[in-house]
Amino acid sequence: MADAKKTIKKGFFEVVAPMTSAKIHVYGNSADELVGKTVKLDLTRSLRGKSFELVMKLAKDGEQLVGQPQSLSLAGSFIRRSMRNSADYVEDSFIAETKEGKVRLKPFMISRNRVSRAVLNELRVQARKILETHVRMRTPKELFSDLMTGKIQKELASKLKKVYPLAFCEIRVFELVPEKKQF
Repeated sequence: MADAKKTIKKGFFEVVAPMTSAKIHVYGNSADELVGKTVKLDLTRSLRGKSFELVMKLAKDGEQLVGQPQSLSLAGSFIRRSMRNSADYVEDSFIAETKEGKVRLKPFMISRNRVSRAVLNELRVQARKILETHVRMRTPKELFSDLMTGKIQKELASKLKKVYPLAFCEIRVFELVPEKKQF
């Protein structure tokens, strides 16, 4: 006698992504099984060539699956394409407080020419101050949409121009920092 295994038919489930116009379909047994899984979305086409990658965690809202953004990162190939031999770059990584939690920010800037370490350090310090004040007044959802539209980057570049003119000013990585569980 052969054991008759009960198979559950897999199918595609639609995911609603509030910040993007992309249609997302995820393959699985049931919508409940997909809750907590992550989906990676390439936003290159929708952002006119800027290679952002959005990672969303799936959650259930009523009967619908909803993608909640977890991180937004710039592709390394996009940064390498922007680099020049006759320029210096500045990067930083820090955790900032928002209205609803903490986020990790990694700004990346490329100067127009070679500059001294003092200028690079001043760019890094000023960028951190500007970003921390901007982030403190907003929710993570607002920040994700501001980053995707380029609003934060434009503001940052215009303020840092006073220190030294930049050829490239982007937020390389923006991600939510998970809260630590207490025992």
